[in-house]
Amino acid sequence: MSFLSIVQQANIEQKIKDAPDDGYEIGILIGTYLPFAVLVVIAYIMYHRAKKK
Repeated sequence: MSFLSIVQQANIEQKIKDAPDDGYEIGILIGTYLPFAVLVVIAYIMYHRAKKK
């Protein structure tokens, strides 16, 4: 698991380094962290619903 995160981090840093402008860098960051944030929100909703029952 740690190997995958190391490879992914290097890939993100390389993409940001090669970015043509600031808008592209922002898009890379949003595309990288948005799926994680969505999964966290879904997990919280599922936890909250399970706790209510």
